[in-house]
Amino acid sequence: MTLAQEDIQFIKDHLGEWLAEQSLGKPLAVYEVELRERMVRVEEELTHQRALMREGFQRMDERFEAAEQRQQELRQDMLARFEQVDKRFEQVDKRFEESRQDMLARFEQVDKHHVELRQDVRELQRRMDRFLVWSFSTTVAVGGLVVTLVKFWNP
Repeated sequence: MTLAQEDIQFIKDHLGEWLAEQSLGKPLAVYEVELRERMVRVEEELTHQRALMREGFQRMDERFEAAEQRQQELRQDMLARFEQVDKRFEQVDKRFEESRQDMLARFEQVDKHHVELRQDVRELQRRMDRFLVWSFSTTVAVGGLVVTLVKFWNP
């Protein structure tokens, strides 16, 4: 489909009107000035956006530094608390050791007391054995005397 010479002429004649209707038909100088103004505004906006981004990044850096500082403070606080806990555990260990030593000393005293009680019981057992022997001997002797006296009086 080729365009005829008449069609091309018709397009040339009406092209200016059509561009004017679309507001693109402004003279070239005006259009360039408008484009340059738009470019300047875009560049200014980009510069402004860049400044805002830099400011935002700077604020983010400050926030990161503040967060890192808080983290360091928390870490130091935690280390101090762990040291306090370690000291408390050492104190508890010391108390347990003292209690253990005290209990061992008391057990030794109880053991000594038991040894003394055993000795007392043995001594009492010896006495009872002597008493039993003495009592039995006395009973046999008295019984023998009684039998002898009864035999002598009753011939």
